[in-house]
Amino acid sequence: MDTELKMRVIAHIHSDFPEKFGIPRQSGIVDELQATVVFEPKYRNPDAFRGLEGFSHLWLLWQFSECADKDWSPTVRPPRLGGNTRMGVFATRSPFRPNHIGLSCVRLLKMDFESENAPILLVAGADLMDGTPILDVKPYLPYADSVPNATGGFALQSKDDILKVEFPENLLLKIPEEKRTALLRVLAQDPRPAYQADSERVYGFSFAGFTVRFTVAGEILTVTEVE
Repeated sequence: MDTELKMRVIAHIHSDFPEKFGIPRQSGIVDELQATVVFEPKYRNPDAFRGLEGFSHLWLLWQFSECADKDWSPTVRPPRLGGNTRMGVFATRSPFRPNHIGLSCVRLLKMDFESENAPILLVAGADLMDGTPILDVKPYLPYADSVPNATGGFALQSKDDILKVEFPENLLLKIPEEKRTALLRVLAQDPRPAYQADSERVYGFSFAGFTVRFTVAGEILTVTEVE
């Protein structure tokens, strides 16, 4: 028998990604990405944040809001396996789950108690789309949450860059200076779906108010347009 639980949206995150395409596949892979967590009025009591400043990293529990009206699937096609091999949903981080809940570890950069709508959390390394509902915030505990000898199954991938990025200077200069490093790292991680490898195809995604288009040939990604 299904039991329904009531969940409250306590905040929303604001990031440079208005769409899913281009977002790093996991949190922490591109630490240069910054985002803000803005809480709903009911949860802006400063007492609720007391002691949080002592933690370097946080867990964000959030809702796959774009998939909230879709049913779950017992098997899915993980992008890391080329999109052709099915795995059990509980062995993946697919959004098509019985409960559309995501989990991300982010670095806490600053707690802002002065701005409008404060307290606001400035975080780094988030893999969330702009406007994603946040269900909870919990501190990351190094002594318990880090497992050095853990195995990664079929999802092994290092945080190292995958592609060499060629970004013409005249196009790069269109991007605000404080956003350039993050964008370069996002591109180097290869934002394409793993099952697409057409060297003639032009891909594009939205980032920080810009549309960035690129091609990939072998291990070289070339930016062709920024608008």
